[in-house]
Amino acid sequence: MVKLTKIYTRGGDAGQTSLGDGARVAKHAERPSSYGTVDEANAVIGLARLHAGSEADAMLARIQNDLFDLGADLCTPEQESPKYPPLRVVQEQVNRLEAEIDAMNSELQPLSSFILPGGSALAAHLHHARTVARRAERDITRLVEIEQVNPLAVKYINRLSDHLFVLARRVNDNGARDVLWVPGQNR
Repeated sequence: MVKLTKIYTRGGDAGQTSLGDGARVAKHAERPSSYGTVDEANAVIGLARLHAGSEADAMLARIQNDLFDLGADLCTPEQESPKYPPLRVVQEQVNRLEAEIDAMNSELQPLSSFILPGGSALAAHLHHARTVARRAERDITRLVEIEQVNPLAVKYINRLSDHLFVLARRVNDNGARDVLWVPGQNR
């Protein structure tokens, strides 16, 4: 476990931050931007959990923990033979998301239109979290273009947005309370 005894260090006062390997980079660099957006997604999921029943809450609790793993993964650049092996997202975490998506989706009616965020407070928060996860995915894939990144980090964040979408439908009475887009409705 991490033990934090002091919250401020003054180390970032000049606009730089430390990565997991000790390197200093600008706070707006691609790597901190990517794990910062992952952290934002985690915060939105925390809001969603305030409205979640036990089954959804348990899934979201696991996801929040995984998102800290993902942040740790992204915070630590890949390197040959590190002194301390860094925490990395693993295939089992992706597999769990896929299994949960498949189980939830098997009970849903196929979509006949795109869904507008809403229906219930929980679904709206989940759609918000989904859009932040998609932004995190864009940030991570920008990072991939310039640095080596664990490929499972990209898979995990991609699956997460799918999971949040399906979970939003599930908590909307298995899609019965979904708000469907009506193209051109207000012309």
